[in-house]
Amino acid sequence: MDFIIDGIFAAFRLLFSGDEQTFSAIKATLYTSSISIVLALVVGFPLGFILGFYKFKGAKFLRLLSDTALAIPTVAIGLILYAFITRNGPFGSFGILFTLKAIVIGQLMLAIPIITSLSASVVENMDEKHYFSILSYRLAPAKLAFVVIYELRYSLMVVAATAYGRIVAEVGVAMLVGGNIKYFTRTITTAISLETSKGEFNMSIALALVLIFIAFAVNFLIHALKRLDR
Repeated sequence: MDFIIDGIFAAFRLLFSGDEQTFSAIKATLYTSSISIVLALVVGFPLGFILGFYKFKGAKFLRLLSDTALAIPTVAIGLILYAFITRNGPFGSFGILFTLKAIVIGQLMLAIPIITSLSASVVENMDEKHYFSILSYRLAPAKLAFVVIYELRYSLMVVAATAYGRIVAEVGVAMLVGGNIKYFTRTITTAISLETSKGEFNMSIALALVLIFIAFAVNFLIHALKRLDR
């Protein structure tokens, strides 16, 4: 029990002293997750809205693909990406393997299906009375879409927060395509995995505390947004 308590105190010392290795992993995590979530929202929200709002031939099949991609294990996604960007892969000439760009792409592959599938469900399950009330104004198609999105804004923000929470805690893709390179592509989750395997619990605990704080912040935001949506 003493080593746990000592580890927690040592972890706080690392955080408050600005330890370079610790904060390098934090910066890499925040950098990749921030870029990937913004890009994923740009792609995923429109796709989700189209699948949830419009009825067209092939929509159910596209939803099936989206839901299937949502359920694919992160390690499998990392393996697929690795095969494409490794030296002998079709995109090997771009030289993005073991870089932060590779991690961003991997996180995008995770986040886009999450945002697409969940936002489609949010739009699809909109209260019928509310929906028909909006239709009664006989708005132009573009304005109708905007009003629906505005009315569902809090639920869609929950979708974004959920996707961010998923990618910031992801380890499989970051390990496979990022390479876990110290001071470069090492993220919070890959650093925790490595340091724990080495028996270095101080940094693992410090980074775990940061990850727990991020998870708490994301879930607090989700809770607050759900209350606003009532």
